[in-house]
Amino acid sequence: PQSLLQAYAKFSGAPLTVNTINNPWRAPKGDIPVLISEDIVISQPAKILNFLRKQKYNADYELSAKQGADTLAYIALLEEKLLPALLHTFWVEAENYCNITKPWFASRIPFPLSLYLPGKMSREALNRILLTRGGPPLYSLTEVEAQIYRDAKECLNLLSKRLGTSQFFFGDTPTTLDAFVFGFLAPIYKVCFPRVQLQEHLKQLSNLCRFCDGILTCYFRLTVSGHSPAGQNTADANLQKLTQLVNKESNLIEKMDDNLRKSPQHPPRKLTTLKLAAGGEDSSSLNRLSP
Repeated sequence: PQSLLQAYAKFSGAPLTVNTINNPWRAPKGDIPVLISEDIVISQPAKILNFLRKQKYNADYELSAKQGADTLAYIALLEEKLLPALLHTFWVEAENYCNITKPWFASRIPFPLSLYLPGKMSREALNRILLTRGGPPLYSLTEVEAQIYRDAKECLNLLSKRLGTSQFFFGDTPTTLDAFVFGFLAPIYKVCFPRVQLQEHLKQLSNLCRFCDGILTCYFRLTVSGHSPAGQNTADANLQKLTQLVNKESNLIEKMDDNLRKSPQHPPRKLTTLKLAAGGEDSSSLNRLSP
C-alpha cells in the first residue's frame, strides 16, 4: 500500500511528506501507512485515498462513468487474483522470506521486535491466503499455492491486454487504477528474489515492465535499473551483513532463554515505581504520510 499511496499522491499532486518509522505500534492508530493532516489521523489506504479526493487531489476527474466502473472492477481483480500471490511471494515462500523479506524488515525494526514482527507478519499472510483461497476443492497448501499463482498469471495477462500500447490504462494521464497496478507490480518487478516464479512471468509482459519503468523514471526519478552496479553490490553486501546480524541475535536470544530456564527460580521482588513527568511535542501542521 505504501507504493500505491505514494504513486497516487504524485499523480494527483498531493503535497505529502513521507516519514519512515521503525515501529508500527508507535503509529497513532497502531497501523501503517497512516496519514496525518493537522489534527486529522487516517489509516487504511482506501480511507486515505478518499480523504485526498475530498481535498481536491483527484487523479480521476477526467474519467467517464464507464471508466470509473472499470477502475473499480480492475481493483477488485487485483485484490482477488494478484494479492494472494504477492503475499505468498514475499512472506510465505521460504527462500524469499529468509533471504529477502525477513532480513530487510528486521533491519528496520528495533531489537527485540526485529525477532518477532517479521514472523508474525509471515503467519498473518499465510492465514489470509488460506482463509480466502483454502476452501474446497483446494484442501492442501500445495494445491492452494498452485492455484493462486495460476490466478496471478491470468491477472497479469489481463492487465497486459488492457494496457496494450498505451502509456497508462486510460490514455496519457495516470489515474487511480495506474496507482493500484503500479503498487502491486513494482515490488514484484524490482525486488531480486531467489524464487522468481511470478517475477519471471511479469518480465515476459514487456508493456507492463515499460509501464513500471515509466512511472519510476517520471515520478520517482529512478533509472530503469533503480541504482548503479556499484550501488547494487553495496546493497547485496549490506543485506548479507544484516542477515548474519539477525541470525546472531536469534542465537543469542535462544542461549539467554536456555540459561534462564536452567537458573534457580526465585519469587519475584516488588519493584519501586519511578514516576516520570509527562512531556509533549508540538505536532507539525504539514501533511505526513508514514509508510
